[in-house]
Amino acid sequence: MKFKAALALAASLLVATATARADAVTDFYKGKQVLLIVGYSPGGGYDVYARLVARHMGKKIPGEPTIVVQNMPGAGSLRGANHIYANAPRDGTAFGTFSRNMPLMGVLGGNKNVQFDPRKFTWLGSPTSAQDDAYMLFVRTDSKARTIEDLVKPGGPEVIIGGTSEGATGNDVALLVRDAVGARIKLIHGYRDSNALFPAIERGEIEGRFVGLSAVASTQPHWLRPGSPVRPILQFARATRHPNYPDVPTTREMAKDPQARLLVEAAEVPYLLSRPFVAPPDVPADRAKALQDAFMAMARDADFAADAKKINVDVSPVGAADAMRMLDMLAAAPQDIKDKLKELFSAER
Repeated sequence: MKFKAALALAASLLVATATARADAVTDFYKGKQVLLIVGYSPGGGYDVYARLVARHMGKKIPGEPTIVVQNMPGAGSLRGANHIYANAPRDGTAFGTFSRNMPLMGVLGGNKNVQFDPRKFTWLGSPTSAQDDAYMLFVRTDSKARTIEDLVKPGGPEVIIGGTSEGATGNDVALLVRDAVGARIKLIHGYRDSNALFPAIERGEIEGRFVGLSAVASTQPHWLRPGSPVRPILQFARATRHPNYPDVPTTREMAKDPQARLLVEAAEVPYLLSRPFVAPPDVPADRAKALQDAFMAMARDADFAADAKKINVDVSPVGAADAMRMLDMLAAAPQDIKDKLKELFSAER
């Protein structure tokens, strides 16, 4: 009987401790404002997801704080990533999102402008694993390159595509495809942000760009309709062809040799973290767990899914633990593959 009584007392103490911790988190967040930092200008795909998260996640955090979006564009979201890591409050009142390629840049190392270790962020996850998405090379319909095969055949045309700044996904994918597939791609980088590339293509200043289908669906839906000014010619971050684009090859299919295919597969890992959301390092454990739990509760909520459907974005959430596993997979990639990726992504653009 004494043993049972001791067990009951221990259980009640555990419950009381957990309740006290929950109450402390609720008290901390009640009436507070939480900042959601977006590494891009308003209107692009990352911003669309961030504002969707801001509308719903606060209701899932104990104390129901208000979430306010702050756009911090610059250097393909590197400015925002560095700020979240080094300067944002570490008390649980700030989190943010940046390019899916930022974690890869951090794992590879060697870039003096990267001021973060991606595995030290407080990971929340991604609202989408891009399972129904694809990162496509779109080119103008009047481009001489009608297919990706045109860009790799001897004597074929070159395509001029646009990009933003260092570390931007479209830039890095262009460099990878140029190397792994042998496609004649000329990259004109330095555009202000992703939104600036859409009109640049439509007015004929450049011929194309790499961009996610989900971003196009939510910001340029006419690109996916009959009479579109562009056509897709290559799919990236897909093991198989997207069901809506069965005639467009994947980058894995087009890789010029087995080593190039390994390179492509390693570079595609971050796309499972299609829209990464993180808080700074060293957030107190109880608040970090509250944010992580709230993020997943939000992503599984019917109202969140309905709101996402209205703006044509995918919901297929990835949690914090899976995010860390993916980062570990990147870190464990063969050194020659990591060296090659580092060489490519630090090349002259």
